[in-house]
Amino acid sequence: MSAEGPLPPGSTIGIFGGGQLGRMTALAAARLGYRCHVFTPEKDSPCAQVADAASVAPYDDEEALDGFASSVQVVTAEFENVPAEALGYLARRVPVRPGPDVLAIAQDRLKEKTFCNKAGAATTPFLAVRSADDVAKALQQLGAPVVLKTARLGYDGKGQVKLDKGGDPKAAFKAMGAAGDAIGGIAEAWVEYACEISVIVARGLDGAMLAYPAVENRHKHHILDQTIAPAAIDGKIAVEAERLAKLLAGRLDVIGLLAVEMFVTREGSVLVNEIAPRPHNSGHWTIDACVTSQFEQCVRAVAGLPLGSVERHSDAVMKNLIGDDVNRWLEILKDPAAKLHLYGKSEAQPGRKMGHVTRLKPKS
Repeated sequence: MSAEGPLPPGSTIGIFGGGQLGRMTALAAARLGYRCHVFTPEKDSPCAQVADAASVAPYDDEEALDGFASSVQVVTAEFENVPAEALGYLARRVPVRPGPDVLAIAQDRLKEKTFCNKAGAATTPFLAVRSADDVAKALQQLGAPVVLKTARLGYDGKGQVKLDKGGDPKAAFKAMGAAGDAIGGIAEAWVEYACEISVIVARGLDGAMLAYPAVENRHKHHILDQTIAPAAIDGKIAVEAERLAKLLAGRLDVIGLLAVEMFVTREGSVLVNEIAPRPHNSGHWTIDACVTSQFEQCVRAVAGLPLGSVERHSDAVMKNLIGDDVNRWLEILKDPAAKLHLYGKSEAQPGRKMGHVTRLKPKS
């Protein structure tokens, strides 16, 4: 069964990937009367704990993919680093939203930044690097320092190395993790920024788009620590950030959500850093502070429903609970102003996102 129009309640949404983004999407889907079937290689995944059904199999298991596709009316990916080939396989059997082509761009930093530039969205200058010699040339052409990143699979600071003037290109290339990898990596010119922001935009089947307000993101050890909503930025910058997010969502023909992470430079310009065609960590505050959460909005978009209001009724600060931070759960619950969200992960590990807590303030 395909989804050409609005999916009626009782339909099943397939979620590709079993993490916390899928978990919160499944919870939002249930409130709208949908069932969710998750496909993940992970046993007892956060999403499977709340979904109606789970297929636990490798992403390239075609027999399992066939069974999954036959049981759902639409599929959405809960993170972009699932194999694009597997999503392409599914897309020949059931609607996949956003489509495999969107994920193929988002999961490759070279394709991502090239696409942004062609669409008219500025990024920091960059060059492809596939060897230590390429790194040395990039350092010369882009100026020091540069940031080296793996072209694929890096997140939360993984696969990223800062190379200063006089640094060793060979050691930096090896540390990046691209040595011997034909895909290689990317060298980006250093950005002196005033703050990092993100905008999450939803785009429906009819092309309608709505964007949540720009938020400020603060990181620790390359992992998102806090999101402050809304960002304390000039109104013109906020408008430009929303324009860029909608521009990219339209050019990509996204059906679902697109999160766009950006730098605001000290001069007041906006540079796109990364895109993610899915719910995003910097949008978790919307669960408690907006009429429609990013997760409900994702469900509405992929199910062909009208988009919900993105109005916020409160300002908010969202803080991630990383690793052992989750052990403070009882202390957090004693705070009547705290909204605790735990992801059901069995083991706290350094750098692992175990949950988040949101605190609301009167709307400014």
